[in-house]
Amino acid sequence: MKPLDADPALFSQWEGAVAFRLFGDQAVPTLTVPEQIAAQLGDRILSGPLEPGARIGEQELADEFQVSRGPVREAIRILEREGLVTVLARRGAVVTQLTADELRELIEIRAALFDTVARKAALARPPELLAVLRGGVARLEALSTAPGDGDAYAETTYRLVLITARFCGNRRLQRMLAALSLQTLRYSKLGLQSVDRRKRSVRLWRQALTALERGDVDRLVALSRQRIEESGEEAARLLAARKDTR
Repeated sequence: MKPLDADPALFSQWEGAVAFRLFGDQAVPTLTVPEQIAAQLGDRILSGPLEPGARIGEQELADEFQVSRGPVREAIRILEREGLVTVLARRGAVVTQLTADELRELIEIRAALFDTVARKAALARPPELLAVLRGGVARLEALSTAPGDGDAYAETTYRLVLITARFCGNRRLQRMLAALSLQTLRYSKLGLQSVDRRKRSVRLWRQALTALERGDVDRLVALSRQRIEESGEEAARLLAARKDTR
């Protein structure tokens, strides 16, 4: 059932302001050449063309972007810093593998950061944020039942997280969450592939929205943490299953 007073148009307006990419909060003309290359490679990693373990060839990228290898190396260092690329001795750069250990660390940090966001949001309850979240949860409802919409569902949940952070008045916290989202999005896409998992997730989102509307801080924090941890547990289970089949 669609949440009351959902405003899809308002959510779409805010959705367009949240870019899931490196340097998403900066205008492209202000980025250096290495940053522009890193942003494009990050897009390929997050959307799937560059899969975990894929080699990042310096010369191939230099030819593609028509630059020397220097800017490419700097772009790779940026991606390594963001956790999307790993530089291996004698092998060069590869797309970072998904591992259960990294996932647990990321979930622990992300849940703690969003605890702060949830508390600040529940205390302030900005009317525009409530309207945006109603529209966003309505979008999640629509994406929760279609077998092929797991990636879109995961991206929508992260946009809702980042939009909520923007209303909290702490730009450092907002930037930290945005950077962490780039590292955890691949795991969330894995953990939210099944319809059953998404249905469970959207129930928690709906309950959390109700808690936020009521200003129930503790319940909002508990539901948000539960949603993050359950998604992480499912991703960890699938990673383990993949490992067992090798």
